[in-house]
Amino acid sequence: MMQLRIVHTTGYEYDGAAKASYNEARLTPGTSAEQIVVHTRLDIAPTPWAYSYRDYFGTQVTAFEINEPHESLRVTSIATVHTNRATAAPPSLAWSEVLSPDVADAQCEYLATTDDLVAPPEELMLAVKEIASRASRPGNAAREICALVHEEITYMPGATDVLTPASVAWEQRAGVCQDLAHLVVGSLRALGIPARYVSGYLHPDKEPQAGVTVTGESHAWVEWWDAGWRGFDPTNDEPVGNRHVAIAAGRDYRDVRPLSGIYSGGVTSSMFVDVQITRLS
Repeated sequence: MMQLRIVHTTGYEYDGAAKASYNEARLTPGTSAEQIVVHTRLDIAPTPWAYSYRDYFGTQVTAFEINEPHESLRVTSIATVHTNRATAAPPSLAWSEVLSPDVADAQCEYLATTDDLVAPPEELMLAVKEIASRASRPGNAAREICALVHEEITYMPGATDVLTPASVAWEQRAGVCQDLAHLVVGSLRALGIPARYVSGYLHPDKEPQAGVTVTGESHAWVEWWDAGWRGFDPTNDEPVGNRHVAIAAGRDYRDVRPLSGIYSGGVTSSMFVDVQITRLS
């Protein structure tokens, strides 16, 4: 068990004054069987008109608009989350169960591979099919595919951007957590295993010390269907554990963007992000 406090500050600086901006923030962790949100707050400056709702995938979204000139936008999410994730269980379902029409119908959103963000390249699929041919269960294949992507892709900030296709990250053998997640998600779906992209945070220390604040960042991992969603972090080649805090899940990065929107005014902008994570207990 672990209790984490996360302060995530993000926003934009404009090279003049934006006349208006319209935005959505997906920065609020949700309570589940594996994590309990003790406290959460979202501060936005300048003060906007705002409302909250849950999107199609169940993520809490704060939509807001600022209808006055402003030279910057700052959004600060503060959350305290208690995590209590069980030890990863062995694979449960057989291939025939995962590939059944009932599962395909219920999880159809998480089976599409046509999107360029997740479409796996041919070279990767040759290796993925070979793994599947000898894996006794889909869950075993999923774990091995995560290990393959982890081994092949060098973690390299700046090698890609948020809309880089999975095939590009594979070709250059470099990317960040979202690229590894997209590659795994697309590979699993190509085998008929429902898979989804998860966004959140990861405390960077293997053994976090209570009371010590460290610089972190947003993180991404995957979940696949195995009589329930099973989480795995291909970037670190480990099961999702108590250092992980989930915010949103969707088909790919575009469904879970932490902050998105548009602005008017003919100015250019630069984005800033800062994440501070503290283990409280």
